[in-house]
Amino acid sequence: MAFTFFFRDQLILDLVVRHVVPFVSGRARVHVWDAGCAMGQEPYSLTILFAESMGSFAFKNLQVYATDKEESDNFGEIVRSGTYPKEELDRIPKGILEKYFIPIDSTGCYQITDTVRNRVMYQKHDLLSLKPVGENFSLVLCKNVLLHLTYAERVEVIRMFHGALGTGGYFAMEQTQKIPVEIEHLFVKVANDGQIFKKAD
Repeated sequence: MAFTFFFRDQLILDLVVRHVVPFVSGRARVHVWDAGCAMGQEPYSLTILFAESMGSFAFKNLQVYATDKEESDNFGEIVRSGTYPKEELDRIPKGILEKYFIPIDSTGCYQITDTVRNRVMYQKHDLLSLKPVGENFSLVLCKNVLLHLTYAERVEVIRMFHGALGTGGYFAMEQTQKIPVEIEHLFVKVANDGQIFKKAD
């Protein structure tokens, strides 16, 4: 789905980062999957929050896989370039904008700094293939897709996410969704004010 904006649902993103950063402390590789990334505003927002919380050395170990079904065939180009018009950045706090976005021309476009852009890798992917884009993820985030799936599809997609998580990894989804009863045993909810779960032992 293409509708989103930078730092949308920031409360949830902050909660996710607060849980995941201590969990991955000291790891040489930290893999995160943002499923349903649209034009990149969400994975870049998440990556910036990780940059603010992890420290520069640990942040270099982060890899964010940003995926979308992308029916328009232009999401990949936008995400890879990390370039957005100024009007899309109005919600971003001034300090964050100045730190992570660089004005690139007289049209008012800004490009995300290489420090953040190099941590995000775009891939076209259909969740209903039920084939994950990797394994041993510390976090799978899916906030813009599940409400568009049937109940049966949600069960199988979330089951796939569970299989893609490493031991003790985190899964977060949109506030309107709940873990289907058939697979509740696969997760433990860790936040009262957000749909954030830890992979069960």
